[in-house]
Amino acid sequence: MSVASATSRRSPSTTALPRGHLRPSTRRAVLSAHVISSVGLLGASSALLVLAISAATTSDPQLAHSAYRFTATFGYVFGIPLSFAALISGVTLGLGTKWGVLRYPWVTAKLILLVTTILTGALVIGPGSQQMIDAASGDGARLIAAAAYNVTALAASSVLSVYKPGRRRRAR
Repeated sequence: MSVASATSRRSPSTTALPRGHLRPSTRRAVLSAHVISSVGLLGASSALLVLAISAATTSDPQLAHSAYRFTATFGYVFGIPLSFAALISGVTLGLGTKWGVLRYPWVTAKLILLVTTILTGALVIGPGSQQMIDAASGDGARLIAAAAYNVTALAASSVLSVYKPGRRRRAR
């Protein structure tokens, strides 16, 4: 067997990768985790929006209280774990693939959208729903607006993933 044929038969796991790049099987696993957590976060945010609208528009105080309690529960059970799973897997993909984290504008935009979604949940939705539970008063419209922002930001992030607009930034 010649040297050329031996090197051409190397398996993908033994082929040298560019420094910092993930192996294909690892990349697919991380990408799957990223897609699942991102889409799950979009679904959880959509459900949270429906709960916030239901709570703010009902004339039944018991239903409103229950909806706000579910809103808080959704944040802890789904929002926090899924948002950090999406963030960690997204940054891992950025660092371990050709896309980078700040190399392409669409990747940077996705990162900004996810971070603002996390901040909106932590600074507006979490405290707002807790205030509505504790005092049975507060600003339901603010909670709706924050939840609507999260759904819009996460949907925009999904669109960016499909279309990948913008050219690569030049190295300085």
